[in-house]
Amino acid sequence: MIKRSKIRRPQPVAVRPSRIRRDPPLVQKQKLDKVAVSEEREIWSGVAGILLFAAVLAVGTVGISAATLFHTGAPSAPPPRFGQCYNAGGSDCVVDGDTIYLDGEKVEIAGMTVARIQGASCSDERSRGINAALQLATLLNKGNVTLGGTVPNPDGELRQTVEVAGEDVSTAMIGSGAARRPGGDRDWCSESQG
Repeated sequence: MIKRSKIRRPQPVAVRPSRIRRDPPLVQKQKLDKVAVSEEREIWSGVAGILLFAAVLAVGTVGISAATLFHTGAPSAPPPRFGQCYNAGGSDCVVDGDTIYLDGEKVEIAGMTVARIQGASCSDERSRGINAALQLATLLNKGNVTLGGTVPNPDGELRQTVEVAGEDVSTAMIGSGAARRPGGDRDWCSESQG
């Protein structure tokens, strides 16, 4: 006969409840807190970054505005108001050495006579007429153009006095040699251009 030994069954061990389930270890609690703090810090860092960017943008805008508002450099010259009617057109232009359009109205300038461009008797007269028209445009672009009274030329034709920045246009044109005093028949072709 075989002896059978008694099999011992292990005694049940008293199991106490797990500490992990009941109270998580300190390490896991710190990790959870770090995650929560990290997300909160990330949100506030983003808000702070946006506010900082907006502040820099505002300061830049104010700085540029102040620089342009208080710019003390030389003012830029306005574009020329008067050009030649044959290529510039518009309401203000020069037809020839003594005729202009001012605000769309034709004005024949009193106190001078100039060489003709259209109907010139010779190429020298035409050249002088073109030169007078160019000088007149330059003169008119130097300041504010005002019309004076209507006066008759020696030939009886009514013309208007014109001033630029307070200076009489006919006096300036005669002084530059681009025009002559009205009256008398002068031949523009027999004299050399000077």
